[in-house]
Formats: sequence, C-alpha cells, structure tokens
Amino acid sequence: QLQASGGGLVQAGGSLRLSCAASGRNFSTYAMGWYRQAPGKEREFVAAISWAGYSTYYSDSVKGRFTISRDNAKNTGYLQMISLKPEDTAVYYCAADKTILTIVRSRYAIDYWGKGTQVTVSS
Repeated sequence: QLQASGGGLVQAGGSLRLSCAASGRNFSTYAMGWYRQAPGKEREFVAAISWAGYSTYYSDSVKGRFTISRDNAKNTGYLQMISLKPEDTAVYYCAADKTILTIVRSRYAIDYWGKGTQVTVSS
C-alpha cells in the first residue's frame, strides 16, 4: 500500500515536498512515480524513479522544477517541488510498479496507486 502526504496550499513561487510511504517488504524492488490530476482533466504523468534511484523521468511541464527521489531504507519516495505555479494545482498520486516505463507510459497498467494529496498553488 502507498500513502501520499505533504500537500497543501502554497503561493506561486513557493515549494512543497510530497512523500509517499510504502508498506510491505518489497518497496525497494519497485519503481515509483507521481501522477497528478487537475479538476476536469486526465490524470497525467509527473515523474518516475527506478528501484535503485539511478534512472529518473520527468514530464516537460515539471522538468527543472521538480525532483523525485527515494529512500529505500525508509520505504519512502519523495517529490520536491519548487517554483510552483498555479497550473501545478492538482491532486497528486504516487504509484509503484516493477517497471519504470510502465509508470512513465502506461498508467492503466500500474500495479499500485496511493490515495492522493491535494496541492493548491495560489497566484
């Protein structure tokens, strides 16, 4: 199971760090990632990281502003967000799958989803 946290209300230009806590013994063998869904829009890919942390992927809209990381000893993944914009407002979901490219390209095939955390960026 995955549990996302760390969302909140922030002004444009501000920063937040989201956390995704995983239960179970095998988190370190799964790639993990983040998606987001704004009202009335499709859920979209944000970032992903391989099980060992050596490979990362980002959507063009967040590249250079968001950083994904993980601490396998704590069974936790993170999404550091800086220079936030109002268009970053969405519910953010963490996800885990054995294959990082599934997270990047095939959201319907992802093994595990966490409940979302709301991020609201005011202008």
